[in-house]
Amino acid sequence: MKICFLDKTEFQYNSNDLYSYKLRGAETVIINLANELNNLGHEIFIISNCYKDEKINNILWKNIDNYNENILYDICIANADIGLFDKVHAKKKILFSHSLQSLEKFIRKKQLLPYIKHKPIVVTVSEYHKKNRSKLISLFGQFSLGWAVDQIFINTELNNNIDKNLSIFTSIPDRNLDLLLKLWIEHIFPNYPQGKLLITPTSNKVYKQNNIFLRETGAKSQLIKDLLKSKILLLPGHKAELYCLTAEEAKELCVPIITLGIGSLSERITHGKTGFIAKNHKEFAEYTIELFKNDKLWLEIRNNLINLRGSNNWNNVAKDFLYKTK
Repeated sequence: MKICFLDKTEFQYNSNDLYSYKLRGAETVIINLANELNNLGHEIFIISNCYKDEKINNILWKNIDNYNENILYDICIANADIGLFDKVHAKKKILFSHSLQSLEKFIRKKQLLPYIKHKPIVVTVSEYHKKNRSKLISLFGQFSLGWAVDQIFINTELNNNIDKNLSIFTSIPDRNLDLLLKLWIEHIFPNYPQGKLLITPTSNKVYKQNNIFLRETGAKSQLIKDLLKSKILLLPGHKAELYCLTAEEAKELCVPIITLGIGSLSERITHGKTGFIAKNHKEFAEYTIELFKNDKLWLEIRNNLINLRGSNNWNNVAKDFLYKTK
């Protein structure tokens, strides 16, 4: 089949940027899914704000501003913006949704008329996403499709050079980092003063006297290095977190996770098996301290994660996508 992806970002990128700091989850999804669909024998086009028209690893990249080709695609996937379908002709149109868009916001973002015109099937990425998105903007069909981690995480060899007192937060700061800092300073650090927290850089004041440190941000290799040495991932969750690849990355590197389950986080963790879902702030602190202190419990959860390694991969996602778009 001829399959194309439509994406319009403010910045330029292509598949060579897969492990770059500038890519967000939406762009990595396009690259990874496109690569696997290509591996399964399909002809893939990515029409986006790429640097230039070129073929990379057998995938044709076309600059969206200059695109004017009369090709009939079997499937066309638009990233978040239904208006992008005006650029192409396709037998089947799929919209990847990345928000809990209300009907009011849907109309305000000028999506209603293109939606009626193109009648796309909407893809959601979690039960939380599906339940909280307006049903009125899924009239022409909807299905859920989970994401997977970059292959670099699956290929990474685990080691035992883990700092037994180090926890980490790897999401973006506006995903409840402030809440985590409050929990750390008021409830976790006072009861486990040897504990350390490595966080994504933020403009907020950081208290080194509370063993809170800034991690380096950059290529995925640096993120992997930080996760490999961490004992626990602390991730409260956020209402805007529709899937949370951050949690999947930590799971693939076998780092137990503690969360409040906000947003889709309760779907990423199996309570007591791959981490803990706290019911409140007090439990969050207690679970964190318990995992710091209880090596037997921590090792049990880590071994559960080791047994799951490689099971969530893009080959499976691509096959699921093809099955659901038949």
